[in-house]
Amino acid sequence: MTPRRVLVTGASVAGPAVAYWLAEVGFAVTVVERAPELRDGGQNIDIRSTARDVVQRMGLEEAVRAQNTGEVGTRFVDEAGAVVSEFPLRGDGERDGPTAELEILRGTLARLLVDACPSSVDWRYGDHVTAVTQDDEGVDVDFAGGTRERFDLLVIAEGVGSPTRRLVFGGEPAERALGMYIAYGTISREPHDDDWWRCLVTRGGRQITVRPDNVGSLRATLSVRVGEPVLDGLDAYGIRRELCRRFADLGWEVPRILDGFEYADDLYVDWLRQVRTPVWHRGRVCLLGDAAWCVTPIGGGGTSLALTGAYVLAAFLSRAGDGGHSEAFTRYDGWMRPLIDAAQKLPPGVPRIAAPRSGAGVRVLRWGTKVAASSVLRGVTTRLTAGPRAQQELPRLAGTVGG
Repeated sequence: MTPRRVLVTGASVAGPAVAYWLAEVGFAVTVVERAPELRDGGQNIDIRSTARDVVQRMGLEEAVRAQNTGEVGTRFVDEAGAVVSEFPLRGDGERDGPTAELEILRGTLARLLVDACPSSVDWRYGDHVTAVTQDDEGVDVDFAGGTRERFDLLVIAEGVGSPTRRLVFGGEPAERALGMYIAYGTISREPHDDDWWRCLVTRGGRQITVRPDNVGSLRATLSVRVGEPVLDGLDAYGIRRELCRRFADLGWEVPRILDGFEYADDLYVDWLRQVRTPVWHRGRVCLLGDAAWCVTPIGGGGTSLALTGAYVLAAFLSRAGDGGHSEAFTRYDGWMRPLIDAAQKLPPGVPRIAAPRSGAGVRVLRWGTKVAASSVLRGVTTRLTAGPRAQQELPRLAGTVGG
């Protein structure tokens, strides 16, 4: 029997993960990625709860552990760098706090997933989809490189602003803007740096963090609450100047971060918004990961949800015969939707409470972190940060599929 052909768009985390599982059960998988090569950059991400089960089933848990960033816990600090509160790594995945047992760089995880895929997976970099037409029998896809191919299924595993999603579903999805920018970049490590994730929350709705990695540098962020996406459309120079204007009055590690961002070749700015698509599939096309449900770093668990969703989608497709994709997509939606709804339901007042504008609000937040770090409430804190845990067993993965 001829294997059914599946095109996956996007090669970050969700794309390679679903390619792995679909290829494992006998689909002929092609992955197309707009970037000219695998993007090895990115910040610290974690793997929690149900996603750990998925990684274990892939046989990758020890490989992930071997590439751990080395982060030993999370510390909230004041403007002088003095520790306000701390949440040490507990070393128990079921009781993960702000720092998880499995912390890894995004690009490193992407590489592990790609390398784990069977050799049958066809990787195409430097290309992207320009048109999608589907009928009852398949999906015709036009590529920017000038070719057209026919596939049985299309899985869109791109980011928040997925252009391929727009081609199939039209317009823009329902979004919830959180009113905050995060600027990410890599800076040099210095002798005084330790292996704690250090976080300064200060007046003006600003957060500054530095985190260790396992390649001899630090991953830094500058976050600020704003009413509108004022950085969108600015070039790299304009973004750097605006960050300097908004953060230059601060001490601690901020001058060093601003200097580092001047030369960082991976500087990235994200206007945080949740994606709330009411429908994840249309015909023979299905959404996965941030293109379907971006929860943002404030909601947390985006990587874990991508890994879980990739397995669940492949599992239901593996149990559907030719033409059974519609039922498989529906079952995938029904299985994942409660997890996504829970992750997108932020606590009241977030992110306003987590990034207060006033000095009084900052003092209250710092007091709150001290209480949360106390031995009495630490169990509650770890439950709140434990990540997306499904309330049902992962679906069974069937054997080889055919046409």
